[in-house]
Amino acid sequence: MTAADTSRRLNVILVLAIIDAVLLVPLLLHRFADLDIPVFAIGMTHGLLFIALVLLCAKGALDGLWGWWFPAITVITGGPLGSIVGDIIIRRRSAAAAG
Repeated sequence: MTAADTSRRLNVILVLAIIDAVLLVPLLLHRFADLDIPVFAIGMTHGLLFIALVLLCAKGALDGLWGWWFPAITVITGGPLGSIVGDIIIRRRSAAAAG
């Protein structure tokens, strides 16, 4: 795998994590502010994106692009936060190794 392939995978993970984080906000607002929103649809979409994030992070770990800490932090944090933090860490390490 080249650096471009790794960057492409990280871009996909980052986009999914941002979308998942945006969907998580109304779910949290519903939980704590009791807003009337379509929780089922948003919750199902968040769940599917969470599974996709974990699978993409695990696939990268299986391919040797990053360690198993990346899918682990994604699972522990509930998805988007861990994915975004992992993305930042991997990009910084790649930039330090390249430059």
